[in-house]
Amino acid sequence: MNKFPAFYNSQRIGTLFYPDVARIAADAVQANLPPATQDKQKIHLVIIDMQVDFCHAGGSLNVPGSVGDIQRLTEFIYTNAERITNITCSLDSHLPHQIFHPAWWADEQGNHPAPFTMITYQDIKDGKWRPLVAPVQSTNYVKQLEEEAKKTLTIWPYHVMIGSIGNALDPELFSAVMWHSLARKTQPTWLTKGSIPLTEHYSIIQPEVPAPNHPLGGKNKAFLDTLADADIVLIAGEAESHCVLETVEDLVEDFSAKPDALQKIYFLRDCTSPVQHPDVDFHTIALKRFAEFEQQGVNFINSTDKLPF
Repeated sequence: MNKFPAFYNSQRIGTLFYPDVARIAADAVQANLPPATQDKQKIHLVIIDMQVDFCHAGGSLNVPGSVGDIQRLTEFIYTNAERITNITCSLDSHLPHQIFHPAWWADEQGNHPAPFTMITYQDIKDGKWRPLVAPVQSTNYVKQLEEEAKKTLTIWPYHVMIGSIGNALDPELFSAVMWHSLARKTQPTWLTKGSIPLTEHYSIIQPEVPAPNHPLGGKNKAFLDTLADADIVLIAGEAESHCVLETVEDLVEDFSAKPDALQKIYFLRDCTSPVQHPDVDFHTIALKRFAEFEQQGVNFINSTDKLPF
């Protein structure tokens, strides 16, 4: 299929509007595609956090380049709809008081840290930053994060807040996901993550540090089983340097135990962009890891390539 649905308008990507769901449904019927249950090869597209706050210019944590990523991904969905069996969209979903938000911390004068501040365990010991919430657990978390995950706690702007417009998928991309669902008679999956107050949760598979007493605090085994059941797993989303990279890290770790399983992962490299940080070159860090994944068997393609499977 090469013709895009009549309602599709690439100029609306990155803007807020109400999708015309009745027109989307009508165009889906007119597409006359076979139901996904008939697919001989199960292809699962995973879309990571392509939400308003990350992908719109007015979003609180805008990722430069994400509007182009969404256009390429949306057109990839329309072009390959007859072959895409399932679509999963993850939604990063936060609350006001979380360990990576400014309100959780203060300096000696009572000032909250600015977004993109890095807080180390040594900073806490030196009194440079102190947790205002759950001080013992917060201190232990930062220590554990450095020792086990080899990361430093980053303070982020308030973003993708539950109940806010910033939490929603870009409306034009949402329209494509809904159209695909109706055209192929297959249900999309919405996977929310990131609302555990005492841990970061970049990967859609598991939080940075496990939270044993929280229902979402461990590895999402059910979702991993769903991906293991697919013949091909396609990955796209935002941001390349954080939620996308961490998700691929977890998939590589899980799939590497199975013979040849990594070879069924295909990463759409032109449908992702990195967070811009004033001091850290996240893009270079991500590219280094991706090169290592490629050596292990993960495939990296462009959305406009002829599908090699």
